[in-house]
Amino acid sequence: MTSAIRSFALAVWLLPRNIVVALLRGYRALISPLYGDVCRYYPSCSAYALGAVQEHGVFVGGALAARRVARCHPWAAGGVDDVPPSRTHRYRRTRFGFVVASPHGKG
Repeated sequence: MTSAIRSFALAVWLLPRNIVVALLRGYRALISPLYGDVCRYYPSCSAYALGAVQEHGVFVGGALAARRVARCHPWAAGGVDDVPPSRTHRYRRTRFGFVVASPHGKG
């Protein structure tokens, strides 16, 4: 497979992840400030969801985010709850937070 085809295929593969990243960034910019500082965890649930999707993809990251939101309620103890790291780091993040291929597949 040529490198142009491989790059295109990888961009298509990462497209759903980056669409969700854009939606979460929009939520964090427009809607989240209306609620104020109400999350009992650090990072906030929306920041956790963003990091989980960036790190693990739409399905696994979405499941991690849903589990986190389910744990976030007024009676939760709260505290620091970071996104578990991925076993492999094949991608890097742009300044905006989009996920792109790392050169030579290295993180």
